[in-house]
Amino acid sequence: MSHRAAQDRPATYRSVFAVAEFRPLFGSYVLATVGDFLARLALTVLVYERTGSPLLGALTFAISYLPWVVGGPLLAALADRLPRKRVMVVSDLARAALVALMAVPGTPLPALLLLLLLVSLGSPPYEAARSALTADVLTDDRYAVATSLTGVVQQLAQVIGFLLGGVLVTAVSPSLGLLVTAATFAAAGLWLGVGLQHRPAPDRDGEDAATLWADVLTGLRLVLTTPRLLAIVGLLWVGVLVTNAHEGIGPALSDQLVGGQALVGVLLAAHPAGAVVGGVLVGRFCPPSLRERLVTPLVLVSVGALAVAGLAPRVLDGDTAAVAVVALLAVAGFGNAWTIPLNVAFVQAVPAAVRGRAFGVAIAGMSAVQGLGALIAGAAASGTAPTDVVLLVGLVGLPLVAVPLVGLLRTRPPAVGVVAGPSGA
Repeated sequence: MSHRAAQDRPATYRSVFAVAEFRPLFGSYVLATVGDFLARLALTVLVYERTGSPLLGALTFAISYLPWVVGGPLLAALADRLPRKRVMVVSDLARAALVALMAVPGTPLPALLLLLLLVSLGSPPYEAARSALTADVLTDDRYAVATSLTGVVQQLAQVIGFLLGGVLVTAVSPSLGLLVTAATFAAAGLWLGVGLQHRPAPDRDGEDAATLWADVLTGLRLVLTTPRLLAIVGLLWVGVLVTNAHEGIGPALSDQLVGGQALVGVLLAAHPAGAVVGGVLVGRFCPPSLRERLVTPLVLVSVGALAVAGLAPRVLDGDTAAVAVVALLAVAGFGNAWTIPLNVAFVQAVPAAVRGRAFGVAIAGMSAVQGLGALIAGAAASGTAPTDVVLLVGLVGLPLVAVPLVGLLRTRPPAVGVVAGPSGA
């Protein structure tokens, strides 16, 4: 086997987990993500059942993304100013305490929503620090495989969180689900505290002690003025806006298809379940040189399958329509594997010293459009059949994703003899 062919072989899961610090990074992320989606579904269904409003249910789902919109880049900049381990541990433990307060029986709905908003404030610094630290800990193709693995686990966590949340909300008690969430955040924070090495704050490469706002502007300027980065985040934002909008109307979709909430957990779990399969196939078994070439077909699959899912109830009846919608949402989730090579391309294009800020900008935009998509879908479902909303999202999404796709292809770097790792080396 030639040297080039050997380098084009994907790394293995064994080699990724052989890095000691990746294990707590990975395991704590699993715990926190399961709890996050469990709590999110519990509150969304609770609000929908109390009010009967798809818009208010979607608003509840979208609230968890609001901190990224109003303060995400600012909070994420902490990952480039403070030790990243400290940022992650404090974020997890603070969220554990806040979720425990949410579990108090009889808490008024406005107070629950306020606490959810405060819990969500912990996400920007945590995610920026975790993403940047993972790129520091893992080199070469292990970062790409770890990215796919983390994405797969995130989708599995959504499946578990949504299904478990659906059971707890309908059969047990939302308070119990919130206590489980608090426990997962606490365990995640303790695991990070024990398992990660202490590292000082990142070297700022001669930058002076600028304010947080100046740090935010640095990250924003880098992303928006670098054609390659702009194409990457543009596709990320538009793609996520389209492919996740249906999550905001899960209860309304279930109502339309089966006349109640029996299907809500399955409907919301179908998309991440498909993403698990796509993530494993693309992230683990595709050669590094092939992954980015798969972005365009995978994006088209992820958006086109949504349009077909929305069309299914128009041509099928009863349980057959419900099964078809679930299956097509899973196909759309499979297509979402395009985010894996996009993440790797982003890391390769960003200097390590500003990685936290750049991730903050990217994730802030992604969270903003997730919340916006949920709200748009909820508003549309107030006067239109929920499956018709899914159909429209898919049809409108196809031309929307075409623009950043063209930009991504135009800025693709020329092929070289060495496969680049996260550092770009």
